[in-house]
Amino acid sequence: MDERIQKWLYDIKVAIDEVDSFFEGESMIFENYQKNKMLKRAVEREFEIIGEAMNRILKRDESFIEEIEDATNIVGLRNQVIHAYDNISDESIWAIIINHLPRLKKDVNALLNE
Repeated sequence: MDERIQKWLYDIKVAIDEVDSFFEGESMIFENYQKNKMLKRAVEREFEIIGEAMNRILKRDESFIEEIEDATNIVGLRNQVIHAYDNISDESIWAIIINHLPRLKKDVNALLNE
C-alpha cells in the first residue's frame, strides 16, 4: 500500500479513536451529546479530519471507493461540516457516530492490518 494512503488511513483511525474516547465512561445518550456544545464541536472536528483524509485517499487511488463503504459520503460530510455548518443537525451527526463510525473503524483497521 502507498505510504501516504497508509498515513491517511492511520489519521482516520486516530480520529475515530478520539471520538470513541470522548464517550469513555459516559452513557451514549443523545440528549447528553446534544446539550454539550464542546463535545459536539470536538466530534465535528474529528469528522473534518476523517473526511479530509478520505478525500486525499480517493484523489490518490479511486479504488478505495470499493474498499471503504460510504467513502464518498464521508467526504461529503466533511464538506457539509465545513461549508454548511449552520445546516448540520445533531441527529445526523449522532446517527453517524452510532451507525457508521463503528463500520468505518472496522474497514480502516482491516486495511491497516493488510
